[in-house]
Amino acid sequence: MKTKTSVKHQSAAAARVHYTTSFVTSKDGTTIGYRQLGRGPGVVLVHGTMESAQSHMQLAEALADTYTVYLHDRRGRGLSGPYNDDYSIQKDVEDLDALLTQTGAHYVFGVSVGAIICLQASLTLPAIHKAAIFEPPLIINNSVSTDFLTRYDNEMAQGKVTSALVTGMLGSQMGPPIFNSIPRWLLKLLTNMMLASEDKKAKGDYVTMRMLAPTMHYDLQLAIETEGSLESFGAARAELLLLGSSKSPTYFKVALDSLEKIFPFAKRIEFLGLNHGASGNTNRGGNPERVAQELRRFFT
Repeated sequence: MKTKTSVKHQSAAAARVHYTTSFVTSKDGTTIGYRQLGRGPGVVLVHGTMESAQSHMQLAEALADTYTVYLHDRRGRGLSGPYNDDYSIQKDVEDLDALLTQTGAHYVFGVSVGAIICLQASLTLPAIHKAAIFEPPLIINNSVSTDFLTRYDNEMAQGKVTSALVTGMLGSQMGPPIFNSIPRWLLKLLTNMMLASEDKKAKGDYVTMRMLAPTMHYDLQLAIETEGSLESFGAARAELLLLGSSKSPTYFKVALDSLEKIFPFAKRIEFLGLNHGASGNTNRGGNPERVAQELRRFFT
């Protein structure tokens, strides 16, 4: 696997952090870019939907005194190459495999869709010794509908990015409950204002929400692809830690409840008062220090 490396110093996404930026080539030839910081045993952070490597820079910083942390941009984002026509979860597993091989890391932390990728990877990649799993959006007995994907795809095809993001937010239940009582036109207005503000402030390698919008299709596709795969995850080779938040949508708790039955010896932790963005940067409502504390305990 060919690689190339360059040094990156303090960006807007990580104002206090110095890190290096490197690249690895996945099995199908796709370039996967990642950021590296800290010293110690290797931990790979696999981000979720509408996120990129920059989304967990503060968590990486919190762990960097004890671990070497690797944050890769999953396909279609930032430093990494695009999705291809034959995309499936196996592509994400191959990307993670290339990164683990390159870095020698044995610990992974998967967030949301990234957690499903880590579960799938744990079935076939012996390099993964421990996997912390945060709220995978596994579809258990129709626990969440993906019917909104058709509307989302149509709106994206028509260039209606704001409308598509509102559709995705409502369909995935990612907004606060009050959003369900706000008229759609107002949600679109607020979202458009947010996008415009972020676009204006973005500098350097910052990946905006507008840039991330097309990737939601593939993450929803991944959740649909793995529907009915729950029992197969029981063959995972890695030691698991199950993580969740008290204010997250119910379908995440359903998924964790189901995984807890399959892995009765896995420890489970719930972050009281936090939501699905618990592990992310503070500007997105995260509490990275709190999450880092539990990850340290598990990976030590």
